[in-house]
Amino acid sequence: MNMICADLRSAPSAGPVRAIPAPTAKAIAEHADGALLAELMLTPKPGLVDRRNCGAHRDMDIHTFLASARAISPWWEPFVEVGQASAHVAACASLPLVRPTGLLCEQAMLRATHGINTHKGAIFSLGLLCFAAGRLLANGTVLTREQLCSEVAAICAGIVQRELQGAREAHTAGERIYFRYGLTGARGEAASGFATVRTAALPVYDRLRAGGVGEEVALLQVLLHLLAANPDTNVVSRGGLAGLDYVRTYARRLLREGGALAPDGMEKMAAFDDALIARRLSPGGGADLLGLAWFLAQFPTSDVGPADVVLRIGSGTHVITDDASSGHPSHEPSQSISPLPAQGFSPLLPRQRSVP
Repeated sequence: MNMICADLRSAPSAGPVRAIPAPTAKAIAEHADGALLAELMLTPKPGLVDRRNCGAHRDMDIHTFLASARAISPWWEPFVEVGQASAHVAACASLPLVRPTGLLCEQAMLRATHGINTHKGAIFSLGLLCFAAGRLLANGTVLTREQLCSEVAAICAGIVQRELQGAREAHTAGERIYFRYGLTGARGEAASGFATVRTAALPVYDRLRAGGVGEEVALLQVLLHLLAANPDTNVVSRGGLAGLDYVRTYARRLLREGGALAPDGMEKMAAFDDALIARRLSPGGGADLLGLAWFLAQFPTSDVGPADVVLRIGSGTHVITDDASSGHPSHEPSQSISPLPAQGFSPLLPRQRSVP
């Protein structure tokens, strides 16, 4: 079972090495765990459950999310393993092979939360990424952000046409939103290879972390960019298109004023949180995309040269060039990537920070 922990602090860099094995299913699963905790513990998040409050929700709090994260943690490795076992199947035909694992993972979540949907979107998207990682590993492909996103896009090719455009009636919230507003939600994002994450989130995250901005502030700034760009179906389900326009307009105004990077950035984020709570708006889609951004940021980009070695150990992720004497890694953003969740923590999270 994977150990969930809430310690997202950077660890010391390790010295250069010349050869290491590819990431294991366990390491990939730990990235998925880390993504859930990075998103949950980030505070203050507008309208979302965090350490400050329950956001715009009345049926869940941070403890509900922690229970959910613990329950679904053991399922990330099976997602990878199913991907490895199905690597011989064409990507466009592989989606039905992973769906049973996703349904079992959802059932584990619902048992832990007494029927409350805390992580269904994250299970769908992170499960696809873990599945894609397994397929790529089995085929000997280096795991980069681009390869992972491209594989997910291939796996989900045609999903919007089959499950949304081809549906005769709506059975899920996502289908109802599509029928009424034409928004494709999580399915459309996956079919695009997580285009919103790749264009609105990761470049901001890489730039800020490479510039020395701390993890939490960088993630809050990324969240603002996601809220400004993402057509969040969770927001639309609660507040219609007017609610979506409110969230996007507010986020864009904060970004013009510096966002989380401004001297009073935390106060403004808290005020944004209060404003969304008052309107019962919760951008859960943006929260899911933030977790995906954190997960993908644990992998190098495809601009790493062929002579480079990607080092993945418990203390962090580093790209080492053949010219180690230069002291300058060839891929600066990789230095800013947070390490795997620290080992040795209880799955009951005894070190979590208390809820105010």
